[in-house]
Amino acid sequence: MKIGSQVTVTIDRPLGSAHPKYPDMVYPVNYGYVKGVMAADGEEQDAYVIGVEEPVKEFTGILIAIVHRRDDVEDKWVVAPVGRSFTKEEIAQQVAFQERYFQIEICME
Repeated sequence: MKIGSQVTVTIDRPLGSAHPKYPDMVYPVNYGYVKGVMAADGEEQDAYVIGVEEPVKEFTGILIAIVHRRDDVEDKWVVAPVGRSFTKEEIAQQVAFQERYFQIEICME
């Protein structure tokens, strides 16, 4: 999948929900997966949805970045509404609640 592609994310951890294994971790963004796209961990591709300020069950937007974890097998996609743009720094801030535990690189091309 290329940056700029339209994708639909099924949200299984809506904004404001707690992580199933770590209840102290609350999701400040909607988080889910892209059905039918398999990731390196053998599961469907995980994705953060940024720029949406309310909990949703599904979201179709544009793939704007990939969070590459240098010390883990899986990457995370970053999806945003059509027409919205974010800097690498803004993306890093919004995903830091979970990505702070990894060495990451945000790829936008």
